[in-house]
Amino acid sequence: MIGIVEKLYRGEFLSDDELRALIETDDKDAAELLRQRADEVRQKHYGKKVFLRGLIEVSSYCKNDCRYCGIRRSNKEAERYRLSREEIMSCCENGYELGFRTFVMQGGEDSFFTDDFLCSVVSEIREKYPDCAITLSLGERSYESYKRLKEAGADRYLLRHEAADPKLYEKLHPAEMSLRNRKDCLFHLKELGYQVGSGFMVGAPYQTTDSLLYDIRFLQSLQPQMIGIGPFVPHHNTEFADTEGGTLQLTLRLLGILRLLFPKVLLPATTALGTIAPNGRELGLMTGCNVVMPNLSPVKVRKKYDLYDNKICTGEEAAECRGCLERRITSAGYEIVSERGDCCR
Repeated sequence: MIGIVEKLYRGEFLSDDELRALIETDDKDAAELLRQRADEVRQKHYGKKVFLRGLIEVSSYCKNDCRYCGIRRSNKEAERYRLSREEIMSCCENGYELGFRTFVMQGGEDSFFTDDFLCSVVSEIREKYPDCAITLSLGERSYESYKRLKEAGADRYLLRHEAADPKLYEKLHPAEMSLRNRKDCLFHLKELGYQVGSGFMVGAPYQTTDSLLYDIRFLQSLQPQMIGIGPFVPHHNTEFADTEGGTLQLTLRLLGILRLLFPKVLLPATTALGTIAPNGRELGLMTGCNVVMPNLSPVKVRKKYDLYDNKICTGEEAAECRGCLERRITSAGYEIVSERGDCCR
């Protein structure tokens, strides 16, 4: 197993069997070497820098009915909200004062957020904060919509494919959603010049090691600038409420593998990782991650953006959240920087 890690570190091609063995291994020495090599590669390209992304959760309305998600349209108990233009701009103002130089507008697929509305908001953010990156994470949209948003000033787009295995995708999503369309959206975004982020859940219901191989091979074909993975965490109002979630160990192994496969990628230590383990984000940073995404959303709505159970940092003000993260990141041996944090070339 040590040999497979070193082969990956040297940038050599790994067969499916070799990747499968590395994903499934319980060899602690190999896991520690993987962590060390991932951290070494991350520091080669980014040093000890950790980039902040100010997350603004703009809407908990969603037209989709993904079977694992707490804000799925059929969850009648979900509390719905959407932020006004003024609230979004207030979040940006607060974030800028706290040193954020990337804003991420994320939400369910909410028809209220038309191209006209979003383009005007993006244009205003671009005008007021020209030194900042604007990232959108608003689901599947048309090519023309993505084009307009790019022209309005958006730099990046996050759209996790969630499951590249067609059979698994069908088990997790309603019939009206298609993996083909999700992939098409991602390639359209790349064609339009966005810095693109994709990713998947770890430990999702019905997921197998072969499913994870589909994910890795798809990411190799897409070559995104950002990859977001996190453990599956069940939500009490979905059919998977009593399903086992993704594990810390498997998530960390996959983070290490992804850092070595994609040496220059932007790789977040996700909130979900911090939800399943008190020191999860720190362990992520020590295993190749170089991004964290503190919440800039108004405290009054944070619990309503309820994708999964026990989500952390729902009651903290943005300044508290940033301060807490800075202490944690410093204690892990890394440093927060107030930069856009673009993917290095």
